[in-house]
Amino acid sequence: MQKQARIIFAGSPDFSVPVLQALLASSHKVVAVLTQPDRPAGRGRKCTPSPVKSAATEAGLPVLQPETLNDTSVQQELVRLKPDLMVVVAYGLLLPTEVLQLPKYGCINLHASLLPRWRGASPMQAAILAGDTQTGVGIMQMDEGLDTGSVFVSESLPIAPEETIVTLHDRLAELGAGLLSKYLDAILAGELQASSQPEEGIRYAGRISKSDGLIDWSKSAIEIDRQIRAYQGWPVAHTLFNGELLRCLEANVIQTDFSAKQQDVSPGALLQLEEQGLYVQAGEGVLSLSRLQLAGRKPVTAREFANAQTIDNIVLGF
Repeated sequence: MQKQARIIFAGSPDFSVPVLQALLASSHKVVAVLTQPDRPAGRGRKCTPSPVKSAATEAGLPVLQPETLNDTSVQQELVRLKPDLMVVVAYGLLLPTEVLQLPKYGCINLHASLLPRWRGASPMQAAILAGDTQTGVGIMQMDEGLDTGSVFVSESLPIAPEETIVTLHDRLAELGAGLLSKYLDAILAGELQASSQPEEGIRYAGRISKSDGLIDWSKSAIEIDRQIRAYQGWPVAHTLFNGELLRCLEANVIQTDFSAKQQDVSPGALLQLEEQGLYVQAGEGVLSLSRLQLAGRKPVTAREFANAQTIDNIVLGF
């Protein structure tokens, strides 16, 4: 029987919380939690703890929030904890070699993709943007590279045609927590060997910025629909409506062929209001916006929006 291991958990967003809870439910001891420093959030820009800090505090765990792990005093504090293993899930800080080598069994990372596809900071959004039909989670032994470590185990799940980042995030978080619960003891006991990642199929998903949400209406309706679904939580796909910021919250691609009727219509032009939503000409195809939100106002349906705004002869993006 595997002896109780001393584990440091490192994570920050909501995605990390189910894994922390799985560790707390295991036979092992979480001796401390590493998470990002409190950051301003919300309209009032109030300094707010990360979801992991909130969960750790509620569980009575010691919480460390260094700005960097390159500080020798921080590293010495980790040494004093005598960890057997560090479990990292969407922490947000790079682990230097000194930290990677500190625990007896090293550091393992739970990553939300089927490596080597979508290494990097935003694998879930990247999978939706690319139109992937499946993704998954994997547990890897961390090394100095960016998600380049050998993989112990992975599990896949399908991406539904209408999948949003909100639904995919929750499904993968639960899948990851279950995967770690199932294989943690085997990893600690040396019963599960990690395999090197393939050299083919490597793709990177960079950090997302606010500007990534800006819609380019010259793109196809399919691409814009993916953008709206991938950025539903943040930064939210957006455009301009009569010079005002307009968030596009929900949409779907219209399968009806409008091409013959709309040959000379500019991308971004509002075409008509239908039961499905507000039709917009894209560079290729037509997109139906079903839920929208002008800056500073509440989200509304397309019909509510059209009833309150003049939509004739409007081209979005201006």
